[in-house]
Amino acid sequence: MEIIGFLDDTVEKGCVVFNELKVLGKTEDIGELKKVMDFKQVAICIDRIEYEELLKIIDKCQRLGLEVKVTSDLFGIIPQKIFSEEYEDIPIINVSPKFNYPIYFVIKKILDYIGASAGILLLSPFFIIAAIIIKFTSKGPVIHKQVRIGKDGKPFDFYKFRSMYVIDGEDISRVDEMLDFMKNKTTAEKIVNQKRITPIGKLLRKFSLDETPQLFNVIKGDMSLVGPRPCLPYEYENYDEWQKRRLSVIPGCTGLWQVTGRSQVNFNDSIIMDLYYINNISPWLDLQLIIKTLPVMIFARGGK
Repeated sequence: MEIIGFLDDTVEKGCVVFNELKVLGKTEDIGELKKVMDFKQVAICIDRIEYEELLKIIDKCQRLGLEVKVTSDLFGIIPQKIFSEEYEDIPIINVSPKFNYPIYFVIKKILDYIGASAGILLLSPFFIIAAIIIKFTSKGPVIHKQVRIGKDGKPFDFYKFRSMYVIDGEDISRVDEMLDFMKNKTTAEKIVNQKRITPIGKLLRKFSLDETPQLFNVIKGDMSLVGPRPCLPYEYENYDEWQKRRLSVIPGCTGLWQVTGRSQVNFNDSIIMDLYYINNISPWLDLQLIIKTLPVMIFARGGK
């Protein structure tokens, strides 16, 4: 690799930065520089930058056909084992799309149907037992059906085993707390109204067994086995534009942030993990995440 120079919005063009390598211009000049200089890769090394601004720079680089790599505290949540390489012991994350999407999604759809069908068959005895216990321990339906937002902002009916006591209308306090969680960058855990959870619901949620009816969502085509989690309508309405990028693919039953952080990551970090998954999507990554989901469920890591 040969480094030819730097782009910097705070240092004057022509200033020497390191080993006679100079600032070639500002970040907005990258298009013009690409026309006159033969470079194919950009490494973005910026701290103290907002998510949306960083993603704008990444987008611009990708539109120019450049391979983009990032080292930034904003991407520090990505597990170190997933880093593709290191520069002088500094982890670098490749954020450029790597796979032929049309071919991949055909394979993904086939594997989803096979995996979901096998899961429903294997879990059918559990479904029956869980349904009986839920029905006879608290009032309300066995399956909690809820509107969620899927790919490209389209709503669909989302299935879970009911783990909470039924109330009339929306849990307003939970909505307020969730919106605060989405905007509050220092909050480290997602919001759950513990008082509403039934005794059997606590067990189901701890091991993520309340989520297993989503296998039927996979069969219907609303969800995939792996992908970003679908959000609620009011959450989607309060997303920043950069956060809506997580809805560019079909949502999943499990994903990168579910197996690495679950309820112990803040909202923006969960979005960054989803965006990393979208850019690195592959059958092999899906298989890895499915395998990693099993011990997370078995050992109840982070469930709430």
